[in-house]
Amino acid sequence: MAAKIVRRKEKRAEAEAAERKAKAAPKKVATKKAPAKRKSRSKSAKEVRMKAFWGVFNQSLKRVALYEYSEKKEADKKAKELTASGKSPHFVQPVKEAVQEG
Repeated sequence: MAAKIVRRKEKRAEAEAAERKAKAAPKKVATKKAPAKRKSRSKSAKEVRMKAFWGVFNQSLKRVALYEYSEKKEADKKAKELTASGKSPHFVQPVKEAVQEG
């Protein structure tokens, strides 16, 4: 493709004509804007404390039992019992839940 030729003299004449028009135009009186209303500060989000548990789940990801984090052996034992007695396999997975303060 051919390079576009820039005609500097024509561009300069256009710019000077635009400046003359801007100077010749009457200036408007500046009006004061109303001060912007200050937005209220929202409270910072309260930090939610989480606690870890062991959850026993069935094949459709429905939680069957919940154990403290230190009781993983009991959770594994429960999962094995449910798998042996039922048709679907059960498994243990860590679960985090919000701690109720108060």
